[in-house]
Amino acid sequence: MPSKTTLFVACLLGTAFAARKEDHLVSRRLSKRFIDDAGHYNISFYHINDVHAHLDQFSSSGTDCTRPERGCYGGYARVKTVLKETRPSHPDSLLLNVGDEFQGTSFFSFYGGEKIAETLNQLGFDAMTIGNHEFDRGDDHLGEFLENLTFPIISCNIFSDHAVLNRTIKPFHIFPQYDLAVIGVTTETTPSISSPGKDTKFTDPVTAVQNTIDFIRSTTNIKRLAAITHIGYQEDQRLAKETRGLHLIMGGHSHTPLGDFEGAEGPYPTIVENKDGEEVFIVTAYRWGEYLGYIDVTYDEEGRILAYHGAPIHLTNTTAQDEDLQRQIDEWRQPFDEFNKEEVGFSNVFLDQETCKEDRCLLGDYVSDALLAYRLNASTSDATAPAFALVNGGGIRAAIDEGPITRGKVLTAFPFNNAVVEVTLPGDRLWDVLKGIIEGVNVNNGQAVTSYLQVSRGIKIEYATGATTPTGKALVSVKIGGKPLDRTTEYKLVTIDFLANGGDNFFSPPFSDLVILDTMDEVLLRHIGATSPVNITRDDRLVAVKGCKAKKALRQARAQRKVKAKRASSFEHTSQQL
Repeated sequence: MPSKTTLFVACLLGTAFAARKEDHLVSRRLSKRFIDDAGHYNISFYHINDVHAHLDQFSSSGTDCTRPERGCYGGYARVKTVLKETRPSHPDSLLLNVGDEFQGTSFFSFYGGEKIAETLNQLGFDAMTIGNHEFDRGDDHLGEFLENLTFPIISCNIFSDHAVLNRTIKPFHIFPQYDLAVIGVTTETTPSISSPGKDTKFTDPVTAVQNTIDFIRSTTNIKRLAAITHIGYQEDQRLAKETRGLHLIMGGHSHTPLGDFEGAEGPYPTIVENKDGEEVFIVTAYRWGEYLGYIDVTYDEEGRILAYHGAPIHLTNTTAQDEDLQRQIDEWRQPFDEFNKEEVGFSNVFLDQETCKEDRCLLGDYVSDALLAYRLNASTSDATAPAFALVNGGGIRAAIDEGPITRGKVLTAFPFNNAVVEVTLPGDRLWDVLKGIIEGVNVNNGQAVTSYLQVSRGIKIEYATGATTPTGKALVSVKIGGKPLDRTTEYKLVTIDFLANGGDNFFSPPFSDLVILDTMDEVLLRHIGATSPVNITRDDRLVAVKGCKAKKALRQARAQRKVKAKRASSFEHTSQQL
C-alpha cells in the first residue's frame, strides 16, 4: 500500500442531504510535483450502480417504502436533487452508470426498460456500461432499451452479431473537453447468470481492458483513462493489479458497500498498485441507488491521479425528492400499485436476504421449503415425492420485513419469473453438485460456481471452514431424509429452470427436456397464505462443523487441489514438449 496521509472532514453538499464524511488523500507523488493549471486537471465523477429498477424510494429491505418513520432510501428523484444542488459548483463533471438497471421491482416487470430509459435520459447520464441483468429478457429487449437512450453505451468485452447491440455498444467513449477516455466492461459470467443470445460473447475483462487502453494510447493523445466496470469488487482489484495505464475504476455487480460507515467492506476509494507500481483508485456505490458515488480527482500531465476528495452520498428521507420526477414516478406506479399492495400474509420474523449469496439466509430456508411443499402436495406416493428443494441465493433480491406481506414485497424479493422444475440425479453426481456449490468450483467442468445454495428441509449439509477453496469451505457430509447420501441411489429434487438450464454453473451438463411447472413467485404466494403467520427459525439443514470430520474433509480438499495442480502442470509440460 503506498504511503499517504488521510484527512476526514465534515462536508455539506447542498441543503438537500445531511452532512457526510469526505475522504481526502494526497498521493505520495504529490510532493514531487507542483500542481498548477497546466496539465494538472480536476474532474468530478458521479457514479451509480445496480439500481435494479428502484426508480422510487424503498425501505431498508429493498421493498416499497410503506413505513417512512423507519427510513426511506434512494429513488432517482433524490439523485436528481443532489445533482441539481451540486453539479453547478462542479462544472467539469461526469455522471456515469455502471449497469444493472434492469430487474428488481415492478417498474421493470410491468414496463420493461421503457420507464428506466426515460428516467436515465432525464437525469442526463454521460455514459453507461452494461450489467448482466440487462440481458435478462434477451438481446432484442436490450436492443430496444439501448435505442431509446440518449448517451453512449460502452463495454469493451461484449461482441455480438445482434444488429442493434453491435451498433450501439462501443468499447469506450472519449470526452474531448476533458481529454479523457472512459472504458466500459461487463462480467464475463453473464451467459451463466442471464440470457444473452448465443451470438453474443463475453471475453476476459482484464485482457479486453488492457487491449482497449493500448489502442487508445496508440491512436490518440489521450492519457486520462477511467473505467466503469460491472465485474465486482474483487475483480476490480484484479483488473487494477494486472493492467497498465488505468488509474480510476468505478465498479458495480457485487453490491459492495465502500466508505466510512457501519457495514462498509472497504475504503472509498480502495487503492491498489498496477503493474507499473502506480496507484489505481477503486470506488463503487453499494446497490439499489441508496448511495450516489462521488469522487473528485486531480490528474497530472501523464494521466495519473495526484489527489482526490469524495465519498458516497447517502440518499435518505432527509434528502429532498425532485418534485417533477417524483410526480412522474408516482403516475407510473398507478397501474400496478393496487395489485401489489394486496396483503397475502403476515410474518412474525424478519426474513433476511443479506447473506443469501454467500451463506444461508432465513428467506432462503423459507422459499426452499415452499418449493418442496408444493411438489410434495402434488405427489401421489413416496416413490414420486422429491427429497428436497434447492435454489440459488443470487435469485433472492430483497428481504421481507416483519409485518404484513404484500404481493409487491414478494415480487421484489423474487423478480425473475423463474419456473419450478423437478430433476433426478444419481447420488454420485448429486454429491459432486453439492461439493461444487459449497466449495465454489464445479466438479464436472472446473469452472467457478457463481452463487450459493439455499436448501429445504429433507437435506442436511455439513461443511468445514478454513479450506483452500474459493469459498473457504469444504463439503463434509450430506444426509437426505436423515440418512447418509447413497452414491448408488437416485434422488429427485425440486429446483428452478434457471439452475437446471446451467445457470450459476450449479449443474453441468444442464438438464434437457425439462417439464416447466408453476412460477416461483406463484408458489411462494400460495405458501405464504398457507403458512401465515410466518414464524420460522434457523435449523441445522446447512451448518459448519468442527472436529475430526472437518479436519478429514480439509485434508481431502487440500489433497484434491494438489492432484489437480499436478495434473495441470503435467499437461502444460506435455503441451510445451508437443
